[in-house]
Amino acid sequence: MPKLDRRQPLHFIGAGGIGMSALAGILAQRGFAVSGSDPRPGPVLERLRGVGVRIFQEQTAATIDAVLAATGGEGSSDDLPPLVVISSAVPASNPELAEARRRGLPVVHRSDVLAALINAQPSIAVAGSHGKTTTSTLIATLLEAVREDPTAVIGGIVPAFGSNGRQGHGRLLVAEADESDGSLVKFRPHLGLLTNIELDHTDHYPDLASLVATLQRFAAGCTTLLANRDCPVLRNHFQATSWWSTCSLEGADFAAIPLEERGDGTLATYFEQGVALGAIEVPLPGRHNLSNTLAAVAACRLEGVPLQALRQAVAGLRPPGRRFDCRGLWQDRAIVDDYAHHPSEVAATLAMARLMVDSGRSPLPLVPRRLVAVFQPHRYTRTAQFLEDFAAALSRADAVLLAPLYAAGEAPLAGISSPALAEALRSIDPDLPVEVADSMEALAELVARVTGPGDLVLAMGAGDVNSLWDRLGALDEPGKPSVLVA
Repeated sequence: MPKLDRRQPLHFIGAGGIGMSALAGILAQRGFAVSGSDPRPGPVLERLRGVGVRIFQEQTAATIDAVLAATGGEGSSDDLPPLVVISSAVPASNPELAEARRRGLPVVHRSDVLAALINAQPSIAVAGSHGKTTTSTLIATLLEAVREDPTAVIGGIVPAFGSNGRQGHGRLLVAEADESDGSLVKFRPHLGLLTNIELDHTDHYPDLASLVATLQRFAAGCTTLLANRDCPVLRNHFQATSWWSTCSLEGADFAAIPLEERGDGTLATYFEQGVALGAIEVPLPGRHNLSNTLAAVAACRLEGVPLQALRQAVAGLRPPGRRFDCRGLWQDRAIVDDYAHHPSEVAATLAMARLMVDSGRSPLPLVPRRLVAVFQPHRYTRTAQFLEDFAAALSRADAVLLAPLYAAGEAPLAGISSPALAEALRSIDPDLPVEVADSMEALAELVARVTGPGDLVLAMGAGDVNSLWDRLGALDEPGKPSVLVA
């Protein structure tokens, strides 16, 4: 994609999406004429309106007519026609997209726009199977805390910004590089970061080798590469400029070796080039969050940020939205929302929650006594590929409640369902309480019936399981309100 030109308006189909909205907001703040369409109202669209994005609620041919009318038509010798931006979620049958193509308007993928931003200034792009959103959030938060004023394009809400996108005026841009469709090979960041690699997105990658090959192409486009030495796939298939580890000093340019792992954080000794530089207190529990934080600190160090400033900033770190996100207390149960939808993510999230139960220390409004996993399988292809792995990960909970499988547009596969996952769980542990709901409404009623005061109710999945909090609130009796966590 050529460089973005302020003379050319941009129109985003599906502007409210987590990846699209960040780009639309940043470009509007940079002085581009930006419009977008999305039929789903919400705070994301209101934020876009607040920075000057014109929002259409209809995705029809008439929207393209209105965009052309507002921007002077399909172009003349002096005017560039509107650039239409789509994501992989927009089907070719979308009437707005079909009209744009009929009218001959240029259409690009969101990754092309992101590539234009990443490639235009010094940037940090975070890729890998797990931890991308958290790690990129932590990098952007640290850079903001030390007054580097970064621009950020991230696939989750960053608590420090209250948004998934931020237009900064500093030297650096921080971006999450999504591998799900292979489009990240377009990016040419100054610093590329690889968190880990495991097979996922089996609708796009037939095997691990094809995923590795795609990420190797991404790595080849990075001026400098920072990678996780604790991941055997990275260790065996990549040549990084710098490595980090939470397990060993061997071969690691940056390391954080745990001294104490608790339910409310981790105390570790911090090393650079094998030299201990003192203790670091990470306020996010779990070994995976120690690794994410170390990666963020290492990236900032490679960009020249003083260690003492970073050590102070780490104390204020918070995870992005939908990453162990405590929604509040519902009848003395802590309701937590998490995006985990791969077996490794589920296992790591449950391990973190188990630390809270076992250590008696927790950042939640209560110290939980029991861990109830509420899980929504996401995609038939992923569930089929990892059915036994999901069962093994979920078996570490004290009870498991399963929501209906979220298809994400995929056609059903024979024998793949939430009841099939329940059977796999029972085969691992016949004594583990396992229940299956046939609807999201039934899931809320199941939570109300099966859980009790003092429980940590951990809702995991990439679908609409995050609606559990609102559905539980609808069950409340008058005078017994839920307590939202600010």
